[in-house]
Amino acid sequence: MPRIGATPFAFPDFRGATRRLILLNLAAYFALLLAQLALPQPAIPFTDLFCFIPRAFLHGWLWQPLTYSFIHLGILGTLFELLSLWFLAGFLENLHSSSWVTSLYAVSVLGAAAAATAIYAAGPTLGYSIAKVSLYGCYGGIFGLLVAIGALYGDLQFMLFPLPIGIKAKYLVAIYALVAIAMLFGPLGMYAFAQLGGALAGLLYIRLAPRRGVSFVFSERWYSLRNRYYRWKRRRAARKFEVYMRRQGRTVRFDGSGKQIDDDPGDKKRWN
Repeated sequence: MPRIGATPFAFPDFRGATRRLILLNLAAYFALLLAQLALPQPAIPFTDLFCFIPRAFLHGWLWQPLTYSFIHLGILGTLFELLSLWFLAGFLENLHSSSWVTSLYAVSVLGAAAAATAIYAAGPTLGYSIAKVSLYGCYGGIFGLLVAIGALYGDLQFMLFPLPIGIKAKYLVAIYALVAIAMLFGPLGMYAFAQLGGALAGLLYIRLAPRRGVSFVFSERWYSLRNRYYRWKRRRAARKFEVYMRRQGRTVRFDGSGKQIDDDPGDKKRWN
């Protein structure tokens, strides 16, 4: 792993996956705000519909792991989340592909939801009661990005804004992890456990996932299946053509890939 020197507190370029993620979160924030102002109060609040509530998810609200990270309630909290997302995702995007950053973020968000579901389901067994808490915001994805930086570029130094103090990325990740562990014993224990789940999912992703990202693997498999289908169609058409030519009193042969076998190289008449 190459060693990276100290980095000042400066936001990276606003482009690629970073721009898409931030614009999607901003659009969702204003859409929810306008919906709450313009539409009459529904029987079920919009936040309960799209935030992640483990009990609701286990009873069939399966869309919540995909929507909760786009729900932001306070302007200051939203601003801090999106600035953190811009800084961390933009930094990683300068060193990795956009698809890799997007996949890392998505896996971390889903990992946070999975951790919240696990602690809710295991709470009664462990004698730890979990109140009805709605999980929202993209802190799970942010923790996944942060732990990726700490694991891959641990010696990189960040400036602790607004203090002129530098700290290595691996120590910064350790501090955030200790704070989350301490929060486990408070009223926001599910939030803390979800954030740790997002961090764990991000760590597993960078250790196990392909370097070009999950989307690249899926696209490669899709094109492979498509090409196999086209080859099958070509072989099927070749067999039909062989039958047709036999009925015409002429024999032609094709190989396993559907290409014609030329028995007489000097024959200029080709049937392909």
